[in-house]
Amino acid sequence: MKRFFNLALGSLAMLAVALTSAFIAMRLAIHGREVNVPSLVGLTVEEASHAAADKGLNLNLENRFYSTSVPAGHILAQNPAAGSRVRREWEVRITESLGPQRVEIPDLTGDTERAAAFTIRRLALEQGAIARLPIAGDPGIVLAQTPLSNSGGADGPRVSLLLTEEEETQPPAYVMPSLIGLSYAEAGARASAMGLRLVFGEDLNPTDLPPNGEYTIALNQLQHQSLTKAQADLLSLNPSPPPPRPSPVGAGNILTQSPPAGRRVQKGDTVHVTLGH
Repeated sequence: MKRFFNLALGSLAMLAVALTSAFIAMRLAIHGREVNVPSLVGLTVEEASHAAADKGLNLNLENRFYSTSVPAGHILAQNPAAGSRVRREWEVRITESLGPQRVEIPDLTGDTERAAAFTIRRLALEQGAIARLPIAGDPGIVLAQTPLSNSGGADGPRVSLLLTEEEETQPPAYVMPSLIGLSYAEAGARASAMGLRLVFGEDLNPTDLPPNGEYTIALNQLQHQSLTKAQADLLSLNPSPPPPRPSPVGAGNILTQSPPAGRRVQKGDTVHVTLGH
């Protein structure tokens, strides 16, 4: 029994040693690939590139800004900061100084997008962000810019533009009212006020009417027929006094409508209705 206990204790000790060794080896492997970020501020871009490569780091020129304190071509800022502990092949982002501002910002307002881009390139400036604003008029015209024209003390060489964009014109939208029970004249006036087109049924041949007196004839089927003045008035949504029977339009009220009340409709939409005797 004592021998078994000693064997078990020895096995546990060996396992603990193995785990400790693995942990130490892992930490050495991880931290062995870590380096301190060198100080790059004030160096030229070429010098900074060599300093980063010596540490196994990658250099990324992220921004370029004007500066009155750091000469052009030298590093203005870096990230991560000098002394930071990072893994090898880590990316160090740098900002290059352009020196004092020497280029006047041109006035681009009123130019086309293409002309503005050409001017920006010609002056060795950079194209910044482009935003667009839907507005009436020609699209692609410069409305505003940042920095402003002829401004001094600009942070960087980027010029951002606000351009016009073709305005999306959509007809007004309404909630479809209920026309059920109204006379044709009342329904036509209400639809006309909303810019809707009313398509109704017309009893041109009383013998063809359904037994329940409801009828629907499409407007495009009536347009090429010979219409009386009263029928023409109805089609133009300017109804004249109801004609005598057998035409039921003047005598009937709206029985059904499509779209139904409560639906979303837009100016120019068609409303189909049926009339009864």
